[in-house]
Amino acid sequence: MAVTTEREFPAFWPVADPAPLGLAAFALTTFVLSGHNASFIPDGIWIGLAIFYGGLVQLLAGMWEFRNRNVFGATAFSTYGGFWLALGAFVVLATTSQGFAGLLKGPDVDNALAWFLVAFAIFNTYMLLWSTRVNWAVTGVFLTLEITEILLAIGFFRVAHGYSPYMLHAGGWAGIVTAAFAWYTSAAGVVNGMSPRPVLPVGRPMWGEVPLAARPGTPLPQRVEG
Repeated sequence: MAVTTEREFPAFWPVADPAPLGLAAFALTTFVLSGHNASFIPDGIWIGLAIFYGGLVQLLAGMWEFRNRNVFGATAFSTYGGFWLALGAFVVLATTSQGFAGLLKGPDVDNALAWFLVAFAIFNTYMLLWSTRVNWAVTGVFLTLEITEILLAIGFFRVAHGYSPYMLHAGGWAGIVTAAFAWYTSAAGVVNGMSPRPVLPVGRPMWGEVPLAARPGTPLPQRVEG
């Protein structure tokens, strides 16, 4: 008589950590646009990156974070993927569609971009607060991004009212620092995910115990359920 046994499978199989990919997409796109804002990279090259790399790829990383049951990563990557897609679409429409461009009079473009950044700065503010429960590296990304968004919003408001664009240039340099933090955190996620122990430090949570199990060194914690 044959004996059959049922093999037990865990209730949840995580996918590969999508955080390093999402952070890399965010970092590169931010660097290129910030280089333009800082006035040393020509305009236009960032638009394709905004749509495909910072936009689509980062949105996909957010969807994979949903699969990994990581609410923080899913919210962050999905939102900033949408940020880049929306910004790229706005610029394409404003420069190629006469009907769309006709909706914008005088300083409307600069005012619109300023309010766009203000809205995302509001979102970024509470994500910055909750990033302190992840690790120091992720907190650094959101802190420098907060500074960047505020400087750029002020800069666009100033330009809309006829003032000099020096705040935009300052926001561009702040964005380069943001990209550096994001690239480091992405690199840490890649190499630490390939190693039995952390190679690049990302720090510990600043407060509270996150109810997620994660191997030290990962950019964002993953929920593990057996």
